[in-house]
Amino acid sequence: MLEHGGNLQQACIDYQRPLEAWLDLSTGISPYLYPVPAIDPALWHRLPIENDGLLEAARRYYQQPHVLAVAGSQAAIQALPQARSPSRVLVLGPAYAEHAHAWRKHGHTVTERDTLPDADELHAVDVLVVCNPNNPTGRLCPPAQLHAWRQSLAPGGWLIVDEAFMDATPEHSISAQAAEAGLIVLRSLGKFFGLAGARVGMVLAAPELLDQLREWLGPWTLSGPARLIATTAMSDDGWQHAQRRRLMADMARMRALLEAAGISPDGSTPLFSYWNNARAAELHIHLATHGIWTRLFAHPSAIRLGLPPPDGWARLQQALQAWKNK
Repeated sequence: MLEHGGNLQQACIDYQRPLEAWLDLSTGISPYLYPVPAIDPALWHRLPIENDGLLEAARRYYQQPHVLAVAGSQAAIQALPQARSPSRVLVLGPAYAEHAHAWRKHGHTVTERDTLPDADELHAVDVLVVCNPNNPTGRLCPPAQLHAWRQSLAPGGWLIVDEAFMDATPEHSISAQAAEAGLIVLRSLGKFFGLAGARVGMVLAAPELLDQLREWLGPWTLSGPARLIATTAMSDDGWQHAQRRRLMADMARMRALLEAAGISPDGSTPLFSYWNNARAAELHIHLATHGIWTRLFAHPSAIRLGLPPPDGWARLQQALQAWKNK
């Protein structure tokens, strides 16, 4: 089993603290949930209808006409390695561990590295996987760099860009170019919209590849209620603009709290901060004793902290002040 954020059940056991007593900052999911609309009971009774406006909303939201809805971007991460013969895969890390795991599982040769490649190196790479912004470091690669990498790959190569944390900064997205040959963009509604439980993701790519994935994944990848929620959320421009302002303000507040405690983040997105430091495990344990759960990484030694909900700031500030005073 690969480790992920949100493993609160084990934390409850390890620290003898009930689930409801935790402040969970381990996932990077927005603390502000999109207000889910009322759901017609008939949606639970019938099979999903595919001409319900979901794809039209997605095409507008991502500025890309070629879109495939999937059950979370995780479904695409698991399916894409099955769409290629054995390939040489480079994953820019440290990154979401499921990418490398999925490619290895299906017999591909996988290399993980945390330094950026040059064009000459990529001539011997068939698939390059980049999380952008990177999870967990927050590293952001500009679109020009991504396109240069794609053009340097071996003939028939793929550049897979996981933009799960991009919604707060859409100006850096390459979703509008995703139909170009060899470019695949993965998106998710879970983080920015706070809708991780709906399990809605999107694949943006050339039509031929989307047809292949559609055939592989089969019909009804999303439930009717999930489709309704996603359609409404992606169509709500006003909420999206307010969410971006709110997240930017909260991340500035988070950085100020961390720096006041002597912690200088090495990277961040509007949804999480990342601290690469030999004392990361010590901070993780300290916060856990205060009922605050974070995401700890062993290699390299680092910690990722998501944003607290409005009623969690005081608790986080007190725990960080206690850390400073240790």
